[in-house]
Amino acid sequence: MPIRVRRFASALLASCVALTAFTAPQAQAAPSPQPLPAKDPFYTPPSPLPAGKPGDVIRSRPSVYTLDPFSRAPFGGVKAWQVLYLSESVGGKPIAVSGTVLVPQKAWTGKGQRPLVSYTVGTRGLGDACAPSYTLSQGIDYEGFFIADALTKGWAVTVTDMEGLGTPGQHTYEVGGSQGKAVLNMARAARRLPDAGVGTGPVGVWGYSQGGTSAGWAAELAPTYAPELDIKGVVAGGVPADLVKVAENLDGNLFIAFAFMAAVGYDTAYPELDLAKYLNDRGRQLLKKAQDICLVSFDGVSTLIDTAFTKFTDYTTTNPLTTPEWRAKLNANRLGSRAPKAPVFQPHAYLDQIIPFGQADTLQKEWCAKGANVTWRVYPGEHALGAVLSEPDAVIYLGDRFAGKPVRSTCAK
Repeated sequence: MPIRVRRFASALLASCVALTAFTAPQAQAAPSPQPLPAKDPFYTPPSPLPAGKPGDVIRSRPSVYTLDPFSRAPFGGVKAWQVLYLSESVGGKPIAVSGTVLVPQKAWTGKGQRPLVSYTVGTRGLGDACAPSYTLSQGIDYEGFFIADALTKGWAVTVTDMEGLGTPGQHTYEVGGSQGKAVLNMARAARRLPDAGVGTGPVGVWGYSQGGTSAGWAAELAPTYAPELDIKGVVAGGVPADLVKVAENLDGNLFIAFAFMAAVGYDTAYPELDLAKYLNDRGRQLLKKAQDICLVSFDGVSTLIDTAFTKFTDYTTTNPLTTPEWRAKLNANRLGSRAPKAPVFQPHAYLDQIIPFGQADTLQKEWCAKGANVTWRVYPGEHALGAVLSEPDAVIYLGDRFAGKPVRSTCAK
């Protein structure tokens, strides 16, 4: 068995053992089911929004974090809150964003204060029912075990829903400027939540796929946008750094539906793009169907199947990707223009069929050229396998940064 496979198997086994030990003594009765966000007044912000700073908590309530979709028994040894907090749109407008704060009940016994990981989720869809604050409370979140792995290390974890997931309005899917701010303001909100007791300890950021975009943008924005956060390390994996390149790759691809969702997200963030004027009848039907879709659902799967291997021109009278207006906004949200101050671990799957390898390789080279400390690591297989294979290394990387261990950049190689 190759060394890397043995390392992964050992780490995965250790994680499973740790999860069992962490949760077994805490079995409880199932909590009352939470209504869907669209029917839950908690997610509707006051109008007008209260005056305050980005990261201020508008409201909060105790919640449940569970990995059990059947009984919804709470994950043992962790306190959970759902929060509504102030953030900003890509253009700097104050907005309300929902999210989750998770804190282990056991006292932190490591060096200094308890670390905080601002976890950034991958693609869910565009509907409010996809909001992580909801799916994590129902045991139906596909990244729940990654989050649990961080909690077993004793780290506090925050998970933002990002703009428009859960809260009213459309999700600004893959608009990096908005997503990065939501991640940083989520960490601020956890610190300002009195009951959580998070403190001002070291911070890590971790995400893959769409979460990789969010993590990358948080890393680039943090030095000027949130300098008070002591960010020790960032994991930005499977990163869609250049959405023009990503969209060109998805045109005619099995997963072209992701590009359609990004088009809706950009049209929401930048109404002047006016997506509707580019659509034919088939495109308008798809837009109506996709606006409230979650990928992990019957409608989501059927949309992936129905659109597979089609092209943008099947849904448009003019392909918006060819227009200077759309390219300008996509390029404005392209990663690589600024060097992250914190060290970055950037994993990517070599055969990634959704997020092309080349544009991620370009990102790490651009960050390196600007003086960033980047650990670039390539994994075998496709997009989803890259997330699984890189997860143990991501946890080790963050743990080493919290412990103050030095990291040697791969930039010089």
